[in-house]
Amino acid sequence: MIRVDREDAVGVVTVDRQDALNALDVATLTELRDRLRELAQDEGVRAVILTGAGEKAFVAGADIKYMSGLDVAQAKEWGALGHEAGRLLETMPKPTIAAVNGFALGGGCELALACDIRYAATSAKLGQPEVNLGIIPGWGGTQRLARVCGLGVAKELIFTGRVVDADEALRIGLVNAVHDPVLDKARETAALLASKSPIALRLMKDLANRALGGDHAANLEAEGDAFGELFSSEDAKEGLSAFVEKREPVFKGT
Repeated sequence: MIRVDREDAVGVVTVDRQDALNALDVATLTELRDRLRELAQDEGVRAVILTGAGEKAFVAGADIKYMSGLDVAQAKEWGALGHEAGRLLETMPKPTIAAVNGFALGGGCELALACDIRYAATSAKLGQPEVNLGIIPGWGGTQRLARVCGLGVAKELIFTGRVVDADEALRIGLVNAVHDPVLDKARETAALLASKSPIALRLMKDLANRALGGDHAANLEAEGDAFGELFSSEDAKEGLSAFVEKREPVFKGT
């Protein structure tokens, strides 16, 4: 099951299948996709945290028993469902944070990679071990891991299926920080982001996502256009005025 808890303007999404190390079956992944859709459209939520229930696993991967019975068409549908969940985390117009509290393997690592920021507990283990099953990462691992860690590191990890601990994940740039309890760090950052201008965050996320793709000159031009257009917003007026007046800004997303 998927739990969604609201903490002021932060939505905390918890994958709760502790008996299966929070591995994703069809029902759980579909529910995760649906809850992410709702949070993406909820203007009252300004930041989203994704984590796993318990202390052993973030998401240990996909349901291998289920996958073993798939034909080609079913496997493509299963991959598309995982891609949709990842796309929502990557593109929803608000920051997403993965609080990796244990095993994040296969699809679990891919969901973490789709988030904007990743924090790991000291007990975290991350990797793409699909090659050991004779298959490949199917929810974005061949693409996002290279974007986050560089192509050389990504190839080594997906080719070998090697699992890395929290310290190595930090060293190779797979996570932003290691912290116990990891959810406290995620909540701290999410609360900070929720206090920022939602309009500015939405634009920055969209522009930053374009940084490793498309034409560099066109991306810079898009940034310049967005920068200028933002000056028509109430949030920009509030932020600039608050700085001049030496007070904390209050951003309303308008």
